[in-house]
Amino acid sequence: MRILKTVIAILGVYALTGSTETAFANTKTENDSSTIQKPKPRNVIFILTDDHRYDYMGFTGKVPWLQTPNMDKLAAEGAYLPNTFVTTSLCSPSRASILTGQFSHSHTIVDNQAPDPGNLTYFPEYLQKAGYQTGFFGKWHMGDHGDEPQPGFTHWESFPGQGVYYNPTLNINGERVAYKDSTYITDLLTEHAVDWMDKRDKNKPFFLYLSHKAVHAGFQPAKRHKGIYKGKKIKLPATYEQTKTGKYRDLKWPQWVADQRISWHGVDYMYHSNRDLYEMVVDYCETLLGVDESIGSVMEYLKKEGLDESTLIIYMGDNGFSWGEHGLIDKRHFYEESVKVPLLVRCPELFEGGKVPQQMVQNIDIGPTVLAEAGVKQPENMPGVSFIPILIGNTEMASRKEIFYEYYWEYDFPMTPTVFGMRTDQYKYMKYQGIWDRNELYDLQNDPEEMYNLIADPDKQEIAKSMSSAIYDWLEETNGMNIPLKRTVKYRFGDFKHQQEH
Repeated sequence: MRILKTVIAILGVYALTGSTETAFANTKTENDSSTIQKPKPRNVIFILTDDHRYDYMGFTGKVPWLQTPNMDKLAAEGAYLPNTFVTTSLCSPSRASILTGQFSHSHTIVDNQAPDPGNLTYFPEYLQKAGYQTGFFGKWHMGDHGDEPQPGFTHWESFPGQGVYYNPTLNINGERVAYKDSTYITDLLTEHAVDWMDKRDKNKPFFLYLSHKAVHAGFQPAKRHKGIYKGKKIKLPATYEQTKTGKYRDLKWPQWVADQRISWHGVDYMYHSNRDLYEMVVDYCETLLGVDESIGSVMEYLKKEGLDESTLIIYMGDNGFSWGEHGLIDKRHFYEESVKVPLLVRCPELFEGGKVPQQMVQNIDIGPTVLAEAGVKQPENMPGVSFIPILIGNTEMASRKEIFYEYYWEYDFPMTPTVFGMRTDQYKYMKYQGIWDRNELYDLQNDPEEMYNLIADPDKQEIAKSMSSAIYDWLEETNGMNIPLKRTVKYRFGDFKHQQEH
Protein backbone atom coordinates (compact mmCIF):
# COMPACT_ATOMS: atom_id res chain seq x y z
CA MET A 1 0.00 0.00 0.00
CA ARG A 2 1.73 3.13 -1.19
CA ILE A 3 -0.74 5.90 -0.40
CA LEU A 4 0.99 7.87 2.26
CA LYS A 5 -0.35 7.94 5.78
CA THR A 6 0.02 11.69 5.62
CA VAL A 7 -3.07 11.68 3.38
CA ILE A 8 -5.03 10.10 6.19
CA ALA A 9 -3.76 12.50 8.81
CA ILE A 10 -4.18 15.65 6.76
CA LEU A 11 -7.58 14.97 5.28
CA GLY A 12 -8.87 13.43 8.49
CA VAL A 13 -11.63 11.62 6.66
CA TYR A 14 -10.59 8.01 6.17
CA ALA A 15 -8.37 5.17 7.22
CA LEU A 16 -7.32 3.29 4.12
CA THR A 17 -6.87 -0.47 4.23
CA GLY A 18 -5.76 -2.71 1.41
CA SER A 19 -5.08 -1.48 -2.12
CA THR A 20 -6.58 1.55 -3.78
CA GLU A 21 -7.96 -0.94 -6.28
CA THR A 22 -10.38 -2.05 -3.57
CA ALA A 23 -12.90 0.72 -3.34
CA PHE A 24 -14.47 -0.33 -0.07
CA ALA A 25 -13.02 -1.80 3.08
CA ASN A 26 -11.80 -5.34 2.57
CA THR A 27 -14.57 -7.77 3.52
CA LYS A 28 -13.20 -10.79 1.67
CA THR A 29 -12.23 -14.09 3.23
CA GLU A 30 -9.23 -16.15 2.27
CA ASN A 31 -11.31 -19.11 1.13
CA ASP A 32 -13.79 -17.81 -1.43
CA SER A 33 -13.65 -14.06 -1.26
CA SER A 34 -15.76 -13.00 -4.18
CA THR A 35 -18.45 -15.65 -4.64
CA ILE A 36 -21.82 -14.78 -3.17
CA GLN A 37 -24.14 -17.76 -3.04
CA LYS A 38 -27.77 -17.10 -3.87
CA PRO A 39 -30.47 -19.75 -3.73
CA LYS A 40 -31.90 -18.27 -6.92
CA PRO A 41 -30.02 -16.00 -9.34
CA ARG A 42 -31.75 -12.65 -9.50
CA ASN A 43 -33.17 -11.11 -12.67
CA VAL A 44 -31.50 -7.76 -13.34
CA ILE A 45 -32.42 -4.83 -15.58
CA PHE A 46 -29.80 -2.17 -16.23
CA ILE A 47 -31.05 1.00 -17.94
CA LEU A 48 -28.37 3.41 -19.16
CA THR A 49 -28.90 6.91 -20.52
CA ASP A 50 -26.49 9.25 -22.24
CA ASP A 51 -25.46 12.60 -20.69
CA HIS A 52 -28.14 12.60 -17.97
CA ARG A 53 -26.81 14.65 -15.06
CA TYR A 54 -27.46 13.46 -11.54
CA ASP A 55 -29.98 16.07 -10.39
CA TYR A 56 -32.19 16.59 -13.46
CA MET A 57 -35.11 14.54 -12.15
CA GLY A 58 -38.40 15.77 -10.82
CA PHE A 59 -38.00 14.60 -7.24
CA THR A 60 -34.68 16.43 -6.71
CA GLY A 61 -36.34 19.82 -7.24
CA LYS A 62 -33.35 21.08 -9.22
CA VAL A 63 -35.60 22.03 -12.14
CA PRO A 64 -38.98 22.82 -10.56
CA TRP A 65 -40.97 22.39 -13.78
CA LEU A 66 -39.38 19.07 -14.82
CA GLN A 67 -41.67 16.09 -14.24
CA THR A 68 -40.28 12.55 -14.22
CA PRO A 69 -42.95 10.45 -12.47
CA ASN A 70 -41.35 7.09 -13.18
CA MET A 71 -37.90 8.14 -12.01
CA ASP A 72 -39.60 9.61 -8.95
CA LYS A 73 -41.30 6.26 -8.38
CA LEU A 74 -38.03 4.36 -8.69
CA ALA A 75 -36.50 6.62 -6.05
CA ALA A 76 -39.52 6.41 -3.74
CA GLU A 77 -39.77 2.62 -3.97
CA GLY A 78 -36.02 2.09 -4.09
CA ALA A 79 -32.98 4.26 -3.57
CA TYR A 80 -31.38 7.37 -5.03
CA LEU A 81 -27.61 7.51 -4.63
CA PRO A 82 -26.73 11.19 -5.14
CA ASN A 83 -22.98 10.67 -4.84
CA THR A 84 -22.46 8.41 -7.82
CA PHE A 85 -19.51 9.18 -10.08
CA VAL A 86 -17.93 8.02 -13.28
CA THR A 87 -14.20 7.39 -13.56
CA THR A 88 -14.09 9.32 -16.86
CA SER A 89 -16.83 11.74 -17.93
CA LEU A 90 -17.04 10.70 -21.56
CA CYS A 91 -19.26 8.19 -23.39
CA SER A 92 -16.94 5.41 -24.57
CA PRO A 93 -14.57 5.34 -21.58
CA SER A 94 -17.48 5.33 -19.12
CA ARG A 95 -19.36 2.61 -20.99
CA ALA A 96 -16.20 0.52 -21.13
CA SER A 97 -15.72 0.99 -17.38
CA ILE A 98 -19.30 -0.14 -16.77
CA LEU A 99 -18.91 -3.24 -18.94
CA THR A 100 -15.43 -4.25 -17.79
CA GLY A 101 -15.46 -2.92 -14.23
CA GLN A 102 -12.08 -1.30 -14.87
CA PHE A 103 -10.58 2.18 -14.95
CA SER A 104 -10.08 3.84 -18.33
CA HIS A 105 -6.31 3.43 -18.27
CA SER A 106 -6.82 -0.29 -17.58
CA HIS A 107 -9.24 -1.09 -20.39
CA THR A 108 -7.47 1.55 -22.60
CA ILE A 109 -10.65 2.87 -24.25
CA VAL A 110 -9.74 6.34 -23.04
CA ASP A 111 -11.86 8.37 -25.45
CA ASN A 112 -14.50 8.01 -28.16
CA GLN A 113 -11.88 7.09 -30.78
CA ALA A 114 -9.71 4.55 -28.96
CA PRO A 115 -10.40 1.04 -30.27
CA ASP A 116 -11.33 -1.99 -28.23
CA PRO A 117 -7.93 -3.65 -27.63
CA GLY A 118 -9.48 -7.06 -28.21
CA ASN A 119 -8.59 -8.54 -24.83
CA LEU A 120 -11.49 -7.24 -22.74
CA THR A 121 -14.13 -9.34 -21.02
CA TYR A 122 -17.53 -7.76 -20.41
CA PHE A 123 -19.37 -8.75 -17.25
CA PRO A 124 -22.44 -10.09 -19.18
CA GLU A 125 -20.13 -12.81 -20.52
CA TYR A 126 -19.90 -14.22 -16.99
CA LEU A 127 -23.68 -14.07 -16.68
CA GLN A 128 -24.10 -15.87 -19.98
CA LYS A 129 -21.79 -18.65 -18.84
CA ALA A 130 -23.83 -18.92 -15.65
CA GLY A 131 -26.97 -19.68 -17.65
CA TYR A 132 -28.44 -16.18 -17.96
CA GLN A 133 -30.35 -14.94 -20.97
CA THR A 134 -28.72 -11.63 -21.79
CA GLY A 135 -30.20 -8.97 -24.04
CA PHE A 136 -28.62 -5.74 -25.25
CA PHE A 137 -30.77 -2.98 -26.75
CA GLY A 138 -29.48 0.39 -27.91
CA LYS A 139 -26.33 2.45 -27.95
CA TRP A 140 -23.03 0.55 -27.77
CA HIS A 141 -20.53 3.26 -28.85
CA MET A 142 -17.73 1.72 -26.90
CA GLY A 143 -14.34 1.41 -28.49
CA ASP A 144 -15.61 1.81 -32.05
CA HIS A 145 -18.58 3.12 -33.98
CA GLY A 146 -19.89 -0.23 -35.16
CA ASP A 147 -23.18 -1.96 -34.48
CA GLU A 148 -22.01 -5.59 -34.68
CA PRO A 149 -23.11 -8.06 -31.98
CA GLN A 150 -20.74 -8.16 -29.02
CA PRO A 151 -19.72 -10.97 -26.66
CA GLY A 152 -21.88 -11.68 -23.66
CA PHE A 153 -25.31 -11.17 -25.18
CA THR A 154 -27.71 -13.88 -26.34
CA HIS A 155 -29.80 -11.21 -28.07
CA TRP A 156 -28.43 -8.06 -29.69
CA GLU A 157 -29.97 -4.85 -31.07
CA SER A 158 -27.82 -1.78 -31.71
CA PHE A 159 -26.95 0.99 -34.16
CA PRO A 160 -23.72 2.63 -35.38
CA GLY A 161 -22.05 5.35 -33.30
CA GLN A 162 -24.31 7.96 -31.76
CA GLY A 163 -27.31 6.83 -33.77
CA VAL A 164 -30.31 9.00 -34.65
CA TYR A 165 -33.44 9.96 -32.78
CA TYR A 166 -35.84 9.29 -35.66
CA ASN A 167 -36.08 6.47 -38.22
CA PRO A 168 -33.12 4.40 -37.02
CA THR A 169 -31.60 1.28 -38.50
CA LEU A 170 -30.99 -1.49 -35.97
CA ASN A 171 -28.59 -4.39 -36.23
CA ILE A 172 -30.72 -7.19 -34.82
CA ASN A 173 -28.54 -10.23 -34.22
CA GLY A 174 -26.50 -9.47 -37.32
CA GLU A 175 -29.34 -8.39 -39.62
CA ARG A 176 -29.98 -4.70 -40.24
CA VAL A 177 -33.57 -3.51 -40.14
CA ALA A 178 -34.56 0.04 -41.15
CA TYR A 179 -37.50 1.78 -39.45
CA LYS A 180 -39.49 4.64 -40.94
CA ASP A 181 -42.71 6.58 -40.35
CA SER A 182 -41.16 8.80 -37.65
CA THR A 183 -40.14 5.85 -35.49
CA TYR A 184 -38.64 7.27 -32.29
CA ILE A 185 -35.55 5.49 -31.03
CA THR A 186 -36.39 5.59 -27.30
CA ASP A 187 -39.82 4.06 -27.92
CA LEU A 188 -38.48 1.46 -30.34
CA LEU A 189 -35.77 0.21 -28.01
CA THR A 190 -38.22 0.02 -25.10
CA GLU A 191 -40.80 -1.87 -27.14
CA HIS A 192 -38.21 -4.40 -28.32
CA ALA A 193 -36.74 -4.83 -24.84
CA VAL A 194 -40.15 -5.54 -23.28
CA ASP A 195 -40.99 -7.90 -26.13
CA TRP A 196 -37.73 -9.79 -25.55
CA MET A 197 -38.53 -10.18 -21.86
CA ASP A 198 -42.00 -11.40 -22.71
CA LYS A 199 -40.70 -14.08 -25.09
CA ARG A 200 -37.78 -15.21 -22.95
CA ASP A 201 -37.36 -18.69 -21.50
CA LYS A 202 -39.22 -18.36 -18.20
CA ASN A 203 -37.09 -21.12 -16.66
CA LYS A 204 -33.86 -19.15 -16.93
CA PRO A 205 -32.77 -15.92 -15.22
CA PHE A 206 -32.33 -12.87 -17.42
CA PHE A 207 -30.21 -9.75 -17.63
CA LEU A 208 -31.48 -6.84 -19.73
CA TYR A 209 -29.14 -4.01 -20.76
CA LEU A 210 -31.29 -1.18 -22.16
CA SER A 211 -28.96 1.54 -23.44
CA HIS A 212 -30.70 4.69 -24.65
CA LYS A 213 -29.37 7.26 -27.11
CA ALA A 214 -31.21 9.94 -25.17
CA VAL A 215 -30.41 12.45 -23.83
CA HIS A 216 -27.37 13.08 -26.00
CA ALA A 217 -27.07 16.35 -27.95
CA GLY A 218 -28.73 17.36 -30.50
CA PHE A 219 -31.68 16.76 -28.39
CA GLN A 220 -34.88 15.67 -30.13
CA PRO A 221 -37.88 14.83 -27.99
CA ALA A 222 -40.66 12.51 -29.06
CA LYS A 223 -43.29 14.40 -31.03
CA ARG A 224 -45.78 13.98 -28.20
CA HIS A 225 -43.40 15.82 -25.87
CA LYS A 226 -42.26 18.62 -28.16
CA GLY A 227 -43.26 22.01 -26.77
CA ILE A 228 -44.36 20.80 -23.33
CA TYR A 229 -41.80 23.02 -21.60
CA LYS A 230 -41.65 25.79 -24.19
CA GLY A 231 -40.58 29.08 -22.63
CA LYS A 232 -39.45 27.50 -19.37
CA LYS A 233 -36.18 28.63 -17.84
CA ILE A 234 -33.72 27.24 -15.34
CA LYS A 235 -32.00 29.24 -12.65
CA LEU A 236 -28.51 29.98 -13.92
CA PRO A 237 -25.78 28.49 -11.72
CA ALA A 238 -23.80 30.67 -9.32
CA THR A 239 -20.62 30.13 -11.38
CA TYR A 240 -22.15 31.17 -14.72
CA GLU A 241 -20.83 34.73 -15.15
CA GLN A 242 -17.32 34.78 -13.67
CA THR A 243 -15.42 33.90 -16.86
CA LYS A 244 -17.32 36.70 -18.61
CA THR A 245 -16.79 39.41 -16.00
CA GLY A 246 -13.19 38.53 -15.22
CA LYS A 247 -13.94 37.64 -11.61
CA TYR A 248 -12.60 34.15 -12.23
CA ARG A 249 -9.07 35.56 -11.82
CA ASP A 250 -9.75 36.54 -8.20
CA LEU A 251 -11.31 33.11 -7.63
CA LYS A 252 -8.12 31.55 -9.04
CA TRP A 253 -9.86 29.49 -11.69
CA PRO A 254 -7.55 28.10 -14.41
CA GLN A 255 -7.30 30.18 -17.57
CA TRP A 256 -8.41 27.26 -19.76
CA VAL A 257 -11.85 27.42 -18.15
CA ALA A 258 -12.25 31.06 -19.21
CA ASP A 259 -10.93 30.35 -22.70
CA GLN A 260 -13.41 27.52 -23.13
CA ARG A 261 -16.39 29.83 -22.60
CA ILE A 262 -16.29 30.71 -26.31
CA SER A 263 -15.91 27.21 -27.70
CA TRP A 264 -17.78 24.05 -28.62
CA HIS A 265 -18.25 23.36 -24.91
CA GLY A 266 -18.75 26.93 -23.70
CA VAL A 267 -21.97 28.81 -23.01
CA ASP A 268 -21.19 31.61 -25.49
CA TYR A 269 -20.59 29.38 -28.51
CA MET A 270 -22.39 26.12 -27.68
CA TYR A 271 -21.64 23.47 -30.31
CA HIS A 272 -20.46 26.33 -32.53
CA SER A 273 -23.91 27.88 -32.67
CA ASN A 274 -25.67 30.88 -31.20
CA ARG A 275 -28.51 28.94 -29.62
CA ASP A 276 -30.18 30.13 -26.45
CA LEU A 277 -29.15 28.14 -23.37
CA TYR A 278 -32.67 28.08 -21.97
CA GLU A 279 -34.08 26.69 -25.21
CA MET A 280 -31.44 23.98 -25.31
CA VAL A 281 -32.21 22.95 -21.72
CA VAL A 282 -35.88 22.71 -22.67
CA ASP A 283 -35.01 20.38 -25.56
CA TYR A 284 -32.90 18.30 -23.18
CA CYS A 285 -35.69 18.00 -20.61
CA GLU A 286 -38.34 17.22 -23.21
CA THR A 287 -36.09 14.50 -24.64
CA LEU A 288 -35.70 13.07 -21.14
CA LEU A 289 -39.47 12.53 -20.90
CA GLY A 290 -39.24 9.65 -23.37
CA VAL A 291 -36.68 7.95 -21.14
CA ASP A 292 -38.94 8.40 -18.13
CA GLU A 293 -41.80 6.75 -20.00
CA SER A 294 -39.45 3.93 -20.98
CA ILE A 295 -38.77 3.24 -17.31
CA GLY A 296 -42.52 3.21 -16.71
CA SER A 297 -43.08 0.66 -19.48
CA VAL A 298 -40.42 -1.66 -18.06
CA MET A 299 -41.82 -1.39 -14.53
CA GLU A 300 -45.36 -1.96 -15.77
CA TYR A 301 -44.29 -5.16 -17.53
CA LEU A 302 -42.54 -6.45 -14.42
CA LYS A 303 -45.62 -5.81 -12.32
CA LYS A 304 -47.87 -7.55 -14.83
CA GLU A 305 -45.62 -10.60 -14.75
CA GLY A 306 -45.26 -10.63 -10.97
CA LEU A 307 -41.55 -9.87 -11.21
CA ASP A 308 -41.54 -6.36 -9.78
CA GLU A 309 -40.66 -7.40 -6.21
CA SER A 310 -37.72 -9.65 -7.03
CA THR A 311 -36.13 -7.99 -10.06
CA LEU A 312 -33.22 -5.64 -9.45
CA ILE A 313 -33.62 -2.48 -11.54
CA ILE A 314 -30.62 -0.15 -11.92
CA TYR A 315 -30.97 3.17 -13.72
CA MET A 316 -27.83 5.19 -14.47
CA GLY A 317 -26.30 7.84 -16.74
CA ASP A 318 -23.02 7.25 -18.57
CA ASN A 319 -21.73 10.69 -17.54
CA GLY A 320 -23.01 14.00 -16.24
CA PHE A 321 -23.64 17.27 -18.02
CA SER A 322 -22.94 20.93 -17.27
CA TRP A 323 -25.56 23.57 -17.98
CA GLY A 324 -23.58 26.77 -17.47
CA GLU A 325 -21.54 25.91 -14.39
CA HIS A 326 -18.15 27.64 -14.73
CA GLY A 327 -19.42 28.95 -18.08
CA LEU A 328 -19.33 25.43 -19.57
CA ILE A 329 -21.68 22.93 -21.12
CA ASP A 330 -21.34 19.20 -21.77
CA LYS A 331 -18.88 17.02 -19.84
CA ARG A 332 -15.18 15.88 -19.71
CA HIS A 333 -14.14 18.17 -16.85
CA PHE A 334 -14.05 17.06 -13.20
CA TYR A 335 -16.58 19.53 -11.82
CA GLU A 336 -19.45 17.92 -9.93
CA GLU A 337 -22.20 18.25 -12.53
CA SER A 338 -19.96 16.62 -15.16
CA VAL A 339 -18.72 13.66 -13.13
CA LYS A 340 -21.86 12.89 -11.11
CA VAL A 341 -24.55 10.66 -12.63
CA PRO A 342 -28.03 9.58 -11.58
CA LEU A 343 -28.21 6.17 -9.91
CA LEU A 344 -31.62 4.78 -9.02
CA VAL A 345 -31.93 1.24 -7.67
CA ARG A 346 -35.09 -0.71 -6.88
CA CYS A 347 -35.63 -4.23 -5.52
CA PRO A 348 -38.29 -4.48 -2.79
CA GLU A 349 -37.25 -8.06 -2.05
CA LEU A 350 -33.83 -6.75 -1.02
CA PHE A 351 -34.48 -3.41 0.69
CA GLU A 352 -37.19 -0.92 1.59
CA GLY A 353 -37.73 2.15 -0.54
CA GLY A 354 -37.07 5.82 0.05
CA LYS A 355 -33.36 5.47 0.77
CA VAL A 356 -30.92 8.27 -0.07
CA PRO A 357 -27.52 6.92 1.02
CA GLN A 358 -24.71 9.45 0.86
CA GLN A 359 -21.84 7.02 0.25
CA MET A 360 -19.77 7.48 -2.89
CA VAL A 361 -20.32 4.93 -5.66
CA GLN A 362 -18.68 4.66 -9.08
CA ASN A 363 -19.55 3.17 -12.46
CA ILE A 364 -16.93 0.44 -11.91
CA ASP A 365 -19.30 -0.93 -9.24
CA ILE A 366 -22.08 -1.88 -11.69
CA GLY A 367 -20.47 -5.13 -12.87
CA PRO A 368 -19.61 -6.35 -9.36
CA THR A 369 -23.13 -5.49 -8.15
CA VAL A 370 -24.84 -7.46 -10.93
CA LEU A 371 -22.46 -10.41 -10.62
CA ALA A 372 -22.98 -10.56 -6.86
CA GLU A 373 -26.76 -10.75 -7.28
CA ALA A 374 -26.29 -13.49 -9.85
CA GLY A 375 -24.11 -15.50 -7.49
CA VAL A 376 -21.21 -15.24 -9.92
CA LYS A 377 -17.61 -14.89 -8.81
CA GLN A 378 -16.18 -11.40 -9.32
CA PRO A 379 -13.00 -11.38 -11.42
CA GLU A 380 -9.83 -10.19 -9.73
CA ASN A 381 -9.31 -7.42 -12.31
CA MET A 382 -12.47 -5.59 -11.22
CA PRO A 383 -11.53 -3.02 -8.53
CA GLY A 384 -15.12 -2.08 -7.69
CA VAL A 385 -17.57 -3.83 -5.36
CA SER A 386 -21.30 -4.34 -5.04
CA PHE A 387 -23.19 -1.38 -3.60
CA ILE A 388 -26.10 -3.54 -2.39
CA PRO A 389 -24.67 -3.69 1.17
CA ILE A 390 -25.10 0.09 1.33
CA LEU A 391 -28.79 -0.32 0.53
CA ILE A 392 -29.52 -3.18 2.91
CA GLY A 393 -27.81 -1.45 5.82
CA ASN A 394 -24.75 -3.64 6.16
CA THR A 395 -22.82 -1.54 8.64
CA GLU A 396 -19.87 -3.92 8.59
CA MET A 397 -19.01 -2.73 5.10
CA ALA A 398 -17.27 0.62 5.19
CA SER A 399 -18.06 3.07 2.43
CA ARG A 400 -15.64 4.28 -0.20
CA LYS A 401 -13.60 7.17 1.18
CA GLU A 402 -12.25 8.53 -2.09
CA ILE A 403 -12.76 8.37 -5.83
CA PHE A 404 -10.18 8.89 -8.54
CA TYR A 405 -10.78 10.48 -11.92
CA GLU A 406 -8.99 10.65 -15.26
CA TYR A 407 -9.68 12.35 -18.58
CA TYR A 408 -7.28 12.39 -21.52
CA TRP A 409 -6.95 15.31 -23.93
CA GLU A 410 -8.74 14.75 -27.23
CA TYR A 411 -7.46 15.88 -30.61
CA ASP A 412 -10.96 16.89 -31.74
CA PHE A 413 -11.67 18.90 -28.58
CA PRO A 414 -8.37 20.49 -27.53
CA MET A 415 -10.09 22.98 -25.21
CA THR A 416 -10.14 20.57 -22.24
CA PRO A 417 -6.75 19.44 -20.91
CA THR A 418 -5.82 16.06 -19.52
CA VAL A 419 -6.88 15.93 -15.89
CA PHE A 420 -6.29 13.53 -13.04
CA GLY A 421 -8.37 14.04 -9.93
CA MET A 422 -9.22 12.81 -6.47
CA ARG A 423 -12.35 13.49 -4.43
CA THR A 424 -13.14 12.74 -0.80
CA ASP A 425 -16.26 13.70 1.10
CA GLN A 426 -14.65 17.07 1.83
CA TYR A 427 -12.01 17.92 -0.77
CA LYS A 428 -11.59 17.70 -4.51
CA TYR A 429 -8.21 18.07 -6.20
CA MET A 430 -7.67 18.44 -9.96
CA LYS A 431 -4.21 18.03 -11.45
CA TYR A 432 -3.71 19.08 -15.08
CA GLN A 433 -1.25 17.56 -17.51
CA GLY A 434 0.35 19.18 -20.56
CA ILE A 435 -0.87 22.73 -20.02
CA TRP A 436 0.67 25.81 -18.41
CA ASP A 437 -2.08 26.51 -15.91
CA ARG A 438 -2.94 26.12 -12.25
CA ASN A 439 -4.46 23.09 -10.57
CA GLU A 440 -7.65 23.24 -8.50
CA LEU A 441 -8.59 22.40 -4.91
CA TYR A 442 -12.09 22.83 -3.48
CA ASP A 443 -13.59 22.35 -0.04
CA LEU A 444 -16.85 20.69 -1.07
CA GLN A 445 -18.42 20.85 2.37
CA ASN A 446 -18.07 24.62 2.59
CA ASP A 447 -18.10 25.37 -1.13
CA PRO A 448 -20.32 22.82 -2.93
CA GLU A 449 -20.51 24.99 -6.06
CA GLU A 450 -16.73 24.86 -6.46
CA MET A 451 -16.42 28.63 -6.52
CA TYR A 452 -13.24 29.27 -4.52
CA ASN A 453 -10.11 27.54 -5.73
CA LEU A 454 -7.91 27.01 -2.64
CA ILE A 455 -4.87 25.79 -4.52
CA ALA A 456 -2.77 28.86 -3.58
CA ASP A 457 -3.79 28.98 0.09
CA PRO A 458 -0.71 28.43 2.30
CA ASP A 459 -2.66 26.31 4.80
CA LYS A 460 -3.92 23.98 2.05
CA GLN A 461 -0.57 23.07 0.53
CA GLU A 462 -0.15 19.85 2.49
CA ILE A 463 -3.65 18.73 1.49
CA ALA A 464 -2.94 19.38 -2.18
CA LYS A 465 0.43 17.67 -1.92
CA SER A 466 -0.97 14.58 -0.23
CA MET A 467 -3.86 14.24 -2.70
CA SER A 468 -1.47 14.65 -5.62
CA SER A 469 0.68 11.93 -4.13
CA ALA A 470 -2.35 9.67 -3.71
CA ILE A 471 -3.28 10.12 -7.37
CA TYR A 472 0.15 8.93 -8.48
CA ASP A 473 -0.01 6.01 -6.05
CA TRP A 474 -3.36 5.00 -7.55
CA LEU A 475 -2.03 5.26 -11.11
CA GLU A 476 1.13 3.31 -10.29
CA GLU A 477 -0.76 0.55 -8.51
CA THR A 478 -3.21 0.16 -11.39
CA ASN A 479 -0.70 0.48 -14.26
CA GLY A 480 -1.91 3.90 -15.28
CA MET A 481 1.30 5.86 -15.68
CA ASN A 482 1.39 5.71 -19.48
CA ILE A 483 -0.51 8.46 -21.28
CA PRO A 484 -2.10 7.00 -24.43
CA LEU A 485 -1.18 8.24 -27.88
CA LYS A 486 -3.30 7.57 -30.98
CA ARG A 487 -2.77 8.21 -34.65
CA THR A 488 -4.93 11.24 -35.57
CA VAL A 489 -4.19 12.84 -38.94
CA LYS A 490 -7.21 14.99 -39.78
CA TYR A 491 -8.83 18.36 -39.20
CA ARG A 492 -9.98 18.99 -35.66
CA PHE A 493 -13.75 18.67 -35.44
CA GLY A 494 -14.27 20.97 -32.47
CA ASP A 495 -11.55 23.58 -33.04
CA PHE A 496 -13.15 26.65 -34.65
CA LYS A 497 -9.97 28.71 -34.24
CA HIS A 498 -7.86 26.53 -36.51
CA GLN A 499 -10.18 25.22 -39.18
CA GLN A 500 -8.75 23.40 -42.21
CA GLU A 501 -5.43 22.99 -40.44
CA HIS A 502 -3.77 19.65 -39.80
